[in-house]
Amino acid sequence: MAMIRDLFGILGTKHVPLLIRRFSLCSTKKDPDLESALSRNKRWIVNSRLKNIILRCPNQVASIKFLQKKFKTLDLQGKALNWLKKYPCCFHVYLEDDEYYCRLTKPMMTLVEEEEVVKDSQEPVLADRLAKLLMMSVNQRLNVVKLNEFKRSFGFSDDYVIRILPKYSDVFRIVNYSGRKSSMEIELLLWKPELAVSAVEAAANKCGSEPSFSCSLPSTWTKPWERFMEFNASPYISPYEDHGDLVEGSKESEKRSVGLVHELLSLTLWKKLSIVKLSHFKREFGLPERLNSMLLKHPGIFYVANKYQVHTVLLREGYNGSELIHKDPLVVVKDKFGELMQQGLYEYNHRRYLANQEKKREKGIESLKSVVRKKDRIDDGDDDNEQENHGERPGGLFDTEERKRFYQILFSDNQ
Repeated sequence: MAMIRDLFGILGTKHVPLLIRRFSLCSTKKDPDLESALSRNKRWIVNSRLKNIILRCPNQVASIKFLQKKFKTLDLQGKALNWLKKYPCCFHVYLEDDEYYCRLTKPMMTLVEEEEVVKDSQEPVLADRLAKLLMMSVNQRLNVVKLNEFKRSFGFSDDYVIRILPKYSDVFRIVNYSGRKSSMEIELLLWKPELAVSAVEAAANKCGSEPSFSCSLPSTWTKPWERFMEFNASPYISPYEDHGDLVEGSKESEKRSVGLVHELLSLTLWKKLSIVKLSHFKREFGLPERLNSMLLKHPGIFYVANKYQVHTVLLREGYNGSELIHKDPLVVVKDKFGELMQQGLYEYNHRRYLANQEKKREKGIESLKSVVRKKDRIDDGDDDNEQENHGERPGGLFDTEERKRFYQILFSDNQ
């Protein structure tokens, strides 16, 4: 337990920086639906992290100054105060002693409590998910610091190490063969044959057919379809089987790697992973050196996107348009958070719209007053012209042309 407490100290602080090699990645031809799914997730991810930061603060209240410092770690620019005010249904911002503070709203706290209940009920599922990850790894061990980068993708909470491992001490243990804290690993102690069934094999068992991949491309993509059929003709290789004798670059090795990435994506909540982070596990999972090239070779199975300068791989069969087909219970709760967030954003945008409309009306009235004053000055300066025009054309707002100008100023969208 002492080792686990030390480990939790690592996980509870800043992420241990990982060396990221700078290299250029390509992406698949854009799919509007899948791009929309990625765009929708961006704001949710940021606000979810803000929520977690606030929950870890004393009394679950954070000063705006403190949150402003955290903005850089969230890849955000601008003022934290302005961002939080966009989501009044999620974050309650208030002024106290000339300083702004933020806490979660009551609806938000209700969702936090609901999420905790779901996590408790899903604990056995998360334990099996962790076991499956270890079963696919080369040595049935995974570095905790690396795995920490993926914990939210697989639904693991921040405290999953002390939350899950002690309850399943017959299945997992913490090991540290080098003595460094950053080298701590989770090791599998018990192999479970019933878990060594991939998503592809499970789908085949339901249909009573041989396991094979499915292609989610339009029939008009003839060449990709031909390549997929040729690739799918060879036997499926389970990612849970030991294939250490496979030669890298061979068709069998590629088949196994595609199956492994497919299974990893199937275990995630949103059927997607960061390619750069996935490349950190090349050695642990025996993935090819040119991982991105392999993913791009199979556009019917994987969708490679470059959104917000983050390269992501999605499992095509996991989506129907822009929506997930099968939603994990944790995703259902997180979707409620997204709905609450959108509700607050709508209210914020509506208030801004009304305020802008009021400004336009005020500008229109001021412009009208200046036009009337200018007209009066001209009229006062030329009494003879006034007498000549009297009875021929009424002035001020009774003038047809003046009335047109008045309505243009009042209702113009360019003000």
